[in-house]
Amino acid sequence: MSETQKLTLPVVNLARKNDEFRKVLWTGDKTQLVLMAIPERGEIGGEVHEGHEGHDQLLYFVAGTGIAKIGDVETTIADGDVSIVPSGVFHNFRNTGSGMLKLFTTYSPPEHTPGTEHATKRDADQ
Repeated sequence: MSETQKLTLPVVNLARKNDEFRKVLWTGDKTQLVLMAIPERGEIGGEVHEGHEGHDQLLYFVAGTGIAKIGDVETTIADGDVSIVPSGVFHNFRNTGSGMLKLFTTYSPPEHTPGTEHATKRDADQ
């Protein structure tokens, strides 16, 4: 799938309909918009965005429940929540509910190659 050129999107509906682990929707010079779907008992995977190319990340949850770990703090997350991950901070998000944990996320600056799609976390890790 190529990225959209539209500048106004029904992003909550797109995120709720998405079943791919990662799907880059739009990439600009300084920001990127990505859909994600985490299967039951799955996780995004712990990571840190470091260095001068570190990324601030905002994650907007639209369906499901889970646990956000940002730094040393764990918090429950659900539909309607936003998690903020400053550059250089360890983070991971786990699905603890039934059904997919669905979200859209922004990276500033962009993290992934424009048009990136990964059907599963396994695909993303390879």
